[in-house]
Amino acid sequence: MDHSAARRAMIDSQLRPEAVTDAAVLAAMASIPREDYVPVEARASAYSDRPIPLGEGRSMMAPAALGRLLSELAPRAGERALVVGAATGYSAALLQHMGLDVTSADGPDAGQAKDMTEPFDLVLIDGAVEQVPQSLIDRLVEGGRLATALRDRGVSRLAIGRAAAGRLGLRTIVDAEVAPLPQFERPRAFTFEV
Repeated sequence: MDHSAARRAMIDSQLRPEAVTDAAVLAAMASIPREDYVPVEARASAYSDRPIPLGEGRSMMAPAALGRLLSELAPRAGERALVVGAATGYSAALLQHMGLDVTSADGPDAGQAKDMTEPFDLVLIDGAVEQVPQSLIDRLVEGGRLATALRDRGVSRLAIGRAAAGRLGLRTIVDAEVAPLPQFERPRAFTFEV
């Protein structure tokens, strides 16, 4: 398979039509070999516009969804970024290629950010969440940006927000198929069943 041709096709037929317009994002996605970040058995479909299963209920975000989130974040060289739910490291590699200082966190405690003392200019949650923990909002500088997919009743919507006075206002952009990160599930409320 010609991965270089597939990468160019991803840019032209998946990213640009989905409003991925940030030149740095497009350059990074054109340069970083996505096939190096997927399981060996999935390399042939590395550039298809769908999530790629990684096992244990995790999936790698589809190129258009990730590209749109990164484009909306408008990352700038020299900024500090936190990638939560980093999985294979592809999204972190893209941000590093754009010149950001990137910290990655994965696993069940990834959303807590307890051991991180420096504030971040942006946070990318690489998966769908039911809620954004306050601990991540607290890790953002004033005016810092956060991007994720919000999951509500089985539907995921890409969302972007800015931190202000310890709070985060999120706006949704578009529906997208993004696998949930289990550590970000909303605590279940008590229900009475008859």
